[in-house]
Amino acid sequence: MTRSALAFGSNLGDSAGMIGRAIDALDAMVDVSVSARSSFYATPPWGVEDQPDFVNACALVETELAPLDLLTACKDLEVALGRVPGERWGPRLLDIDVLWMDGVALESERLTLPHPRMTERAFVLVPLAEIAPDLVVGGQSVEAWARNVQAGGIIKLEA
Repeated sequence: MTRSALAFGSNLGDSAGMIGRAIDALDAMVDVSVSARSSFYATPPWGVEDQPDFVNACALVETELAPLDLLTACKDLEVALGRVPGERWGPRLLDIDVLWMDGVALESERLTLPHPRMTERAFVLVPLAEIAPDLVVGGQSVEAWARNVQAGGIIKLEA
């Protein structure tokens, strides 16, 4: 089993409910086990700003899947839960990103690990630091990255 970090985002419909269903569905898969899940965070949109705020969360999973197979499982789950293609960084029912896999460095057309922009994005770092503060990416802990990124507007939602 390999430890991996996943990021979830949604800004259409019941976003927290959608992310919760996605995490539960991943945990129900034969080759994936969720070991930790963050709180939900309301975050301002990134990239395309003229849209509703997002709800974001992260999860740690243990998986027997290879990196590209985990990505495929996540993208298939997005579709199964109702996601339809749309504008890049635009509104979405559900987005799941593979951020990191223990001991894996990968660069392909479909997936780069660790995620090349995760250390720039507070909407990823804040929830990930909650569940994996000591995880090291790019020579620095997630907690340190989270302290050094502009996190204005991110609000932890009540459970």
